[in-house]
Amino acid sequence: MEKRQSPREKKRRIAEKEITDGASASLSVPSIPTGGGSDQYDVFLSFRGSDTRNEFTDHLYRSLISVGTVPISVFKDDNSLEIGKDFNSGILNAIMRSKISIPIISENYASSKWCLRELVRIMDYQKSTLHTVLPIFYKVLPSDVRSLNGKFGEAFHLRKKRFDKEDIQEGQRALT
Repeated sequence: MEKRQSPREKKRRIAEKEITDGASASLSVPSIPTGGGSDQYDVFLSFRGSDTRNEFTDHLYRSLISVGTVPISVFKDDNSLEIGKDFNSGILNAIMRSKISIPIISENYASSKWCLRELVRIMDYQKSTLHTVLPIFYKVLPSDVRSLNGKFGEAFHLRKKRFDKEDIQEGQRALT
């Protein structure tokens, strides 16, 4: 006789099957809510899509949602935002509903106004709560991020003229 599965267990099984079926699984695997009907996330991933989406970030995402016996709910913009929903509020609210944020700081991360805004929100949220931030420095040196040097600094300074003054100042603060 087959054991009856909860809806949560069914979602996990479907996600696990999609993960093993191929590399494009991350596009179809939904976030699995934490704790019975909650809209909380265990992890929020912040990343520059053109640098890491199809390689490192997809691998990290798939690993996080398939690890252990209890599903981990991971927010990744292409899997977790509903079509037609306000991108700005959806992303920024997801940060506040997450226990852990993982900014994947890559060479072009700071050239994105959205990445900087996410990082500012993450760091502000960390100061005001028990929010955990686990940065990953992907092919960049932490010292180059802190001081805006090297290729990371070049990418920031080249795009800086497209940002407003407040975004620049808050972004630099969050990066240090």
